[in-house]
Amino acid sequence: MLLRDFKIQLFNEDFNIKKILEEIIHIQGQEDAFYVVDIDDLVKKHKNWCDKLPRVQPFYAVKCNDTQAMLEILAALGVGFDCASKAEIQKVKSLGVSSDRIIYANPCKTNSYIRYAASQGVTCMTFDNATELYKIKQNFPSAELVLRIRCDAKEAQCPLGSKFGAIPSAVPELLTVARELGLNLIGVSFHVGSGCADVTAYSNAISSAKEVFTMAAHMGFQFRLLDLGGGYPGHHNHGFPTFDQLADSINDALDEHFPRGCGVRIIAEPGRYYVSSAFTLATCVIAKREVLNDTSQGTMYYTNDGVYGSFNCLLYDHAAVQMKSLKEYQEKDWCMPSSIWGPTCDSLDCILKRVLMPSMDVGDWLYWPNMGAYTCSAASTFNGFPRPEFHYVASEFTWSYLADLLAVCFHEDVEASSVDEDLAACLKLPSPSATLRILSIETTTTPSENDIETETLLPIELLTIAS
Repeated sequence: MLLRDFKIQLFNEDFNIKKILEEIIHIQGQEDAFYVVDIDDLVKKHKNWCDKLPRVQPFYAVKCNDTQAMLEILAALGVGFDCASKAEIQKVKSLGVSSDRIIYANPCKTNSYIRYAASQGVTCMTFDNATELYKIKQNFPSAELVLRIRCDAKEAQCPLGSKFGAIPSAVPELLTVARELGLNLIGVSFHVGSGCADVTAYSNAISSAKEVFTMAAHMGFQFRLLDLGGGYPGHHNHGFPTFDQLADSINDALDEHFPRGCGVRIIAEPGRYYVSSAFTLATCVIAKREVLNDTSQGTMYYTNDGVYGSFNCLLYDHAAVQMKSLKEYQEKDWCMPSSIWGPTCDSLDCILKRVLMPSMDVGDWLYWPNMGAYTCSAASTFNGFPRPEFHYVASEFTWSYLADLLAVCFHEDVEASSVDEDLAACLKLPSPSATLRILSIETTTTPSENDIETETLLPIELLTIAS
């Protein structure tokens, strides 16, 4: 099956995202909102994960950002996938990803979706209640089940415990029901909350999971999987623990409760960690008006993306967005009381209600870093406004590395040593299987202030995963 083509702009040295935004706007005549997607950032995130959490296999949370190109690259890197619906399983399977690289991580599933998972060989799935066990017994009795327990962080950007996760007192009954039904329980999962702000959350949850492992063993189960869920930061937020701090805490807890050689496979479900910082959104000021009344004054700026589009993250993900201007201003200019609004006719469509800005004109551009998580995946076309398009960029080194990786994965006569050893050593490679696909590639020298050269090359044949 041939997958959808997409364009990647290659640079022969380090590139600057802001200058790339300027090139797209001024040279290509861009008017609608758009993303620049940094593939180097995605690859570096995967290497960092493998370096800092070498025992934990990542299963990317598809719901966070299901952009086709990102899924293809993650699949090529050997990442597994956390799917929560039939459609997500279909999308991942269409990449040729094997079923054993998918966990159906939704504790409350539609009956027909369970049957679909069975038909696709997606055997690993989560549950947190007895009703789900009876559904699985009826629809997929041979499934490999993972009990999701509730282990909330003290603080998280999106707490999830109020909706999912069995409390400790419910665990014995669930294990009993599963045993009576003859179901195959293989492990424990938890989710401390998306955007975890509690450095002790994972160590506490791993300790709780070990207690469930011990309880299950006494009841005759042989657990062999621990799923650490999600919650890992995609970029550094002031007041939140860094990924390195969380990784250190996780590694210490694993060494204590699930030491090497214990026979337990350890996975996790990162989403925002992989994609947040790889995506930068650019929006254009399409209108402005001055406000002066008894209660407020300032300038209202209207831009061509809003809460019905990429900024749905303000509502659904409790995100705090950062606005920057492509036009250079002095620090003293950022003093005008302002607000920023989306393009739709709904008064709910407000991005920033109060912000100090310079005086800007219609046609000026804003850009928003760290916009890869829970943005485009939930964006709509309400009021007829289009979703932003994607512009992919990478260094020639990174792209040639990915091409080499694909060749190593799918050609037995290629030596693994042809790939950078430090990178290759940390990557978990998929099973050999491939199909040819054409990618349109452009190479560009790093843009200078006044001159940008672009050379279009012939299409290059690459390999991507297929069943």
